[in-house]
Order: sequence, then C-alpha cells, then structure tokens
Amino acid sequence: EIKKFESNFSRFIGRNYSVAVSSGTAALEIAIKASGVSKSDEVLIPNFTIISSALAVIRQQAKPILIDCNLNDWNIKIEDIEKNISKKTKAIIITHIYSFPNNMDKILKICKKYNLFIIEDAAEVLGIKYKNKMCGSFGDISTFSFYANKQITTGEGGMVVFSGETEWRRAKAWHDHGHENNPDLPRWEDSRSGSGFNFRMTELQAAVGLAQLEKLSHVVASQVMNRDRLWDAIRDLPGVTPRDVPDGSSETADALVFFVGDQRQARRCRENLLDVGVSTKILPEAVSWHFAGTWTHMPELVEAHGGNLCGDFPRSRALLERAVSLPVTVEMDEGIPSLIRSALVEVLEVPATDADSRA
Repeated sequence: EIKKFESNFSRFIGRNYSVAVSSGTAALEIAIKASGVSKSDEVLIPNFTIISSALAVIRQQAKPILIDCNLNDWNIKIEDIEKNISKKTKAIIITHIYSFPNNMDKILKICKKYNLFIIEDAAEVLGIKYKNKMCGSFGDISTFSFYANKQITTGEGGMVVFSGETEWRRAKAWHDHGHENNPDLPRWEDSRSGSGFNFRMTELQAAVGLAQLEKLSHVVASQVMNRDRLWDAIRDLPGVTPRDVPDGSSETADALVFFVGDQRQARRCRENLLDVGVSTKILPEAVSWHFAGTWTHMPELVEAHGGNLCGDFPRSRALLERAVSLPVTVEMDEGIPSLIRSALVEVLEVPATDADSRA
C-alpha cells in the first residue's frame, strides 16, 4: 500500500520520486537532512509558518534565519529574501500559508541566482496550482502533511516529494534506520551507508491515503463552495477586510481569513463564535504556535536573531493579531453561515435593523 500511495502521489504532483512518512514534521526534517544542510549552514524560513520549520532546521544543528511575511497574503516577503542571504545560506523553506501559493516565479529566480536549495512546504496547498503547475512541484524537495485538518488525511502522516534521485535515495534510507533496501540482500543483512531514524508510514495509513487521494478534487471543490457561502454571509459587515489572493493562484479554501479593526475585536469575534458553538482556526487564538516572534523557548532561534526575538517583526505581529480565520469544512450545515454572521454582528457593531434583516 505504501508503494502504491507513493507512486500515485508522485504522479499526481508531477514528480518521479516520493517517500511516505509518519508526519508532516518528519517530512520537513527528512527534507532538511536529504538536502545536505549541515551544522555550519543557514536556512531561511518564513516567520509565519508551522513551528516544525524551525525545529527541523535546529534538529540538523543548522541556523534558522527568519524572513518577514507579506501584508497582503502572509506568505514570505520576497523582497526580504536577498537581504538575508549570506555565504552560509544553503537552503530556503517556502511555506504556502493558509491555502494560498507563494509567487514562485520570483522565488525561483532568486534561488537560481544564489544557488539555494528549495524546500517547498506544500502541506496547505495540496490539490491546487500556481500558474498551471501543481503546488509541490516547484521545490528541489517538497513536503506534505496528512494531519487531520489537511485536504486529505491519514490521521497523522506525510509525504516527501523529490525532483532528484540522489536526494530521494538519501531520504528513503534515512527515514528507515539507514536501510538501503538492497534488492540483492535480505532486510536483516541489508546494506547501509549512513545513519537514520524511524519515520516510516504504516501500511494502514497508506491504504487510507490512497482512498483519500481519490476524493481530493471533491474536497477542494466543496471547500471553495462553502468558503464562498461563508463570505457572502459576512462580507458586508463593517470593518471586515478579506485577505488578498496572489496573482496566478487558486486556493484550497480550507479557511476563510479576514481582518478586523484590532486585536481586541479579533478576540471578541472568537469569543462570540465559541458561544454559538463555532470555532476559529489558528487565528486569533494560536498565533503563538505559528508566529516565530513568540518562539522564545528555542534558544538557537533566539540566538540567531540577536537575543531579542520578541521585539522582531512588529509589522507581522500587528497584522496577525487583528486576523480571524474560520475553518471551512467539506460538509457544512445550511445554518452555519447565518450563525456565524449573528455571532459577529455584535462585535462589529452592525445596526440592529441591518442585522435583523440579514438573519
């Protein structure tokens, strides 16, 4: 089942090589290892991403260098990439954040100029394209997560996709205790050329993944439809501003993200939504786990940024603190859009007559 899942996934993304692994975090760590990043190297990462990005770099004893995010779409601020490249910079992790792709044309041009290895974290954009090319097919190595809240899920699990055979073979051995799976030798006498760890996916997870992959187009289409229903219900509320969609991209639409006036208002939106039985997704409640300016528990990261991580990136912090993210499900009850609107009306101070007419 694992071999089938790897083969079908490679074909879907448009690459020749894949390795199924135990989680999206494991996928990032394997990508860093397979890229050849070493102790003396620096790796550029966005400051708004999953915490695994920094952890994967630190686990290889390399130095993570944070790059600010864009105001319009929250992806990595491309204008700041070159400013942070040094002689020690070996690779860059490009995270497509919150279902929107990065501007890969500009990023590829910079990486080619400086010979940077690209690790494309495509965990949140599985099934969509950037300028007619599948997301996850741009990086030298690309990673995916099959956690419970992703487009397809195996409960836990992930996939690492490769453009080159050398990195694929290195990763395949390393994720399996160093086994090279030599066809001329039984497993208990298998050859090995390096160390490794156990980041294998199970056969049961792979069987689930195969079934899920067949449903991916339906998942994305349903999320887009339900995202539009939610947005139609709240788009006229005062002070609600949508997140920009980058040129040349579509989106998986697993979340509807919008801005309100300030942090206080964003927090009140969350409280009111919880009161009616609706949750939010990461923002505004979980910024501390996804915004690197709060990761002061990582001494390696703090040291890499001069010991004052909390004071860095005030622009990104201010932006994220006034954002609200509504999770979008594949199946959504008919009453959810009006329920969400009613929860937000009080916070955003809509006149009662307008609220009553829309309810």
